[in-house]
Amino acid sequence: MPELPEVEVLVRHLAPLVRGRKVRSVQVRRPKVLQPTTLAEFQSALVGATFLSLTRRGKYLVFQLRSRLGKPRALVGHLGMTGRMYLAPEKTPLPKHAAVVLHLGRENFIYEDTRYFGRLTLDVSSLAGLGPEPWSREFSDGSFSAALKKSTQPIKVKLLDQSVVAGVGNIYASEALFRAGISPRLAARRLKPAQVARLRQTIRQTLADAIKRGSTIPLNYAGADERDGLFYFGSVPGAPDYYAERLQVYDRVGQPCRKCKTLIKRLVQAARSTFYCPTCQRG
Repeated sequence: MPELPEVEVLVRHLAPLVRGRKVRSVQVRRPKVLQPTTLAEFQSALVGATFLSLTRRGKYLVFQLRSRLGKPRALVGHLGMTGRMYLAPEKTPLPKHAAVVLHLGRENFIYEDTRYFGRLTLDVSSLAGLGPEPWSREFSDGSFSAALKKSTQPIKVKLLDQSVVAGVGNIYASEALFRAGISPRLAARRLKPAQVARLRQTIRQTLADAIKRGSTIPLNYAGADERDGLFYFGSVPGAPDYYAERLQVYDRVGQPCRKCKTLIKRLVQAARSTFYCPTCQRG
């Protein structure tokens, strides 16, 4: 599941490639990914439109376009669980799971998704409920504490609430809690001010480190069988040595903690796997 770092690296890669490009025609092979935008609305808005910029909000890609009539339009993309977005030469055969293809002349912008849980839509309502960005002024110790103080949910589960802080997912919630020395079982409202401040910093540090590592991967996928390393974490067959991040706890059950050598444990919270060190994260 792509989280903030993967999306951020993809945005940095794609932004200069699409900026100023004009959409000549649109091919939608899976209308489901446009919802609630209709196929007619999507084609009418995109054909003849020019890409102005690409930014990230939480786990979303936000494309700003100027329509053929000169009106600004926003296009929101979400990778879901298996989505990929890239440019490929016009004559490259389209992959089986290409959901949306924007023809840009000599190249195609391809949104590919094998499970179709993602979105590429004109509907921007999904952005309205997002909490502050991790590095924004709005994500302060005070605002973070206020978001946690009434919640009886375990802190790991609460961190997945995108209204608390935008972009944190399952991997980085576990990693940030480990760095902060906080048990994933601890009720959110029971965190002390010092723990809240420490966790806010480790969220920022964990995400920044992941982006830094991910930015070293060349995203050169061209529609062939080779993979471009879009998902930077975990074991991937054939991945180069610099591919895997040194995750501290995530997906390391039964392996020794890098700090204290205690074996990493796994528990299930809200139907998601949580990984933690029972020694470094007591309480």
